[in-house]
Amino acid sequence: MRSLFARLLTSSAVVAVCSITATAWLAASSTSGAIRQEQGQTLASDARINNSLLGYASRHSDWSGVAGTLRDLAAQNSRRIALVTENGTLIADSATAGTPLPAKVSAVVDPLAVDVTLVPGAARDRIDPRAVGPFLLSARDRARLRKAADAYAACVGRTGQAVQVTVSNTGRPLVTTLGQGGGQEPSPMPSPVPSPMPTEVPVVVDVCDATGFSTPTRTEKAALKQLNLLVGKCLKGKGKDTGRGSVGLDLTWVSREEQPMPPVAEPDQVISSCVVTARREQLDPYVAPAAYLYIGSPDEGTGQRIPLPSIAGAALLVLVLTVGVSVMAARRLVRPVNALTHAAQRMRDGDSSARVTVRTTGEISELATAFNEMSEHLQRMEEQRKAMVSDISHELRTPLSNLRGWLEATQDGVAELDPALIASLVEEILLLQHIVDDLQELALADAGKLRLHVEPLHLGDLLDQVTTAHRGRAEAAGLTLTTVVTDDPPLTADPVRLRQAIGNLVTNSLRYTPRGGHITLGARQDGDQVVIEVTDTGVGIPAEHLPHVFDRFWRAEKSRNRQTGGSGLGLAIVRNLAEAHGGTATVASVPGVRTTFTLRLPSQQEP
Repeated sequence: MRSLFARLLTSSAVVAVCSITATAWLAASSTSGAIRQEQGQTLASDARINNSLLGYASRHSDWSGVAGTLRDLAAQNSRRIALVTENGTLIADSATAGTPLPAKVSAVVDPLAVDVTLVPGAARDRIDPRAVGPFLLSARDRARLRKAADAYAACVGRTGQAVQVTVSNTGRPLVTTLGQGGGQEPSPMPSPVPSPMPTEVPVVVDVCDATGFSTPTRTEKAALKQLNLLVGKCLKGKGKDTGRGSVGLDLTWVSREEQPMPPVAEPDQVISSCVVTARREQLDPYVAPAAYLYIGSPDEGTGQRIPLPSIAGAALLVLVLTVGVSVMAARRLVRPVNALTHAAQRMRDGDSSARVTVRTTGEISELATAFNEMSEHLQRMEEQRKAMVSDISHELRTPLSNLRGWLEATQDGVAELDPALIASLVEEILLLQHIVDDLQELALADAGKLRLHVEPLHLGDLLDQVTTAHRGRAEAAGLTLTTVVTDDPPLTADPVRLRQAIGNLVTNSLRYTPRGGHITLGARQDGDQVVIEVTDTGVGIPAEHLPHVFDRFWRAEKSRNRQTGGSGLGLAIVRNLAEAHGGTATVASVPGVRTTFTLRLPSQQEP
């Protein structure tokens, strides 16, 4: 046990040292991969922060109220965030006052000149779609237009088309037809464009009127008028004719010569440039000025590193904890193993009553339970062996003593060897031979060498043979012996062994049935089994004796008188013969009423 304890302890220590070493190596080797992963996460986080601040700048004319938004973004992304004006004045900072800014600017937050790599939707004009300025509708206009759009969508829906209503950045509702299958399909109604302004929705169905929500509001008309004045001023300055067209509600150029321009047609570069310039000039009073964005980690610039003594101390602590836990676990494991070892040694020394008491659960408890069951089984086997030796010696002693006594009396001239004495001696010899034959059959059955010669047979004929063989003895005892066979079930078995088993049962019933009683041999089919029953109206068997009826040399009458019972091997042979056929032997009894011995055998057996 010391060796097992030492090995468990050593194994735990080795595992702990290896785990610490492996952890340190993995941590060092995976640093570069972790840094690359962190860089990817940082870029995604930077894009989210920049997008949120662009949204704020698009809806506010200055940065005066951005501090709360900035602190929330810093908490959500676990980053330090700072905004600084173009002239270096600090706008807001999530870090404490006096903390130096990161060394490098992360981005420029300008809703009128966004970074196309961070806001792909603004790749055409670099204006944040959320910057709508004077085009922002009032709450009253939004409610009115949404009501009209919902009414139009309901009208279109009644024609069999699926309709989706969304809201643009200005608050204007956009209606999109999706087709009957739910997927978006081309329709006369244009889909929303990436621009912050919706397109006018033409009438899709004659009976559905879209003018209620597609007509520009007073606010939008005023904003469009201002925008077209700015565009005209720009075009005039570049020598372009300002009467060629105007900017529509979808913020695209509409030529008056082509009403409207086809979707594939693009205005020339001068007009496009003027539209963008005019939009920036118009939106400038409504958006916050450009600001520098600084993004860094909370502990940036601190340069903190975990010192080597701290790492060594942590590793030593892990090692100590591992060894301590291993010691406790090893002691708990070794204690029941020691108990099992001592119990096994006691069993080796002849103490078959050795038992183990284990209070734990798991594999050790299962091992202790199996050991206790084995010990109990060996104890029962030893008791049965002793009882069997005693019973065999008792059964053999009586006929041998009779033979020796009569032969010595004849040798001394006390008795005369007449025919009657010779017949008595022959009877004793036959009894000895019967006991030896029974023991031999039991030994063959125990060794699995009891050979069967199976063949198809008729149970009715076999039971008639058994009845005929025992009818003379039954009549002499004043008993009635009958046979009842239902449909003569087919059976494949060894006829000799089966007659022997049934004969033993009949002999047992003849012995314990008083005069005037009745013994019945029956057979019937039960599924794929054949049931053979021997029922008598004898004295019966008490319930406490039923489990021992088929034990070897067991007899309810312990005096072993030949007048009240046989050797105690007949029923044991019946059980072994039934099991050799793949069946079972059972007994049921009501004392003073009846006793039934039942053999259940499979109908078909391999030869």
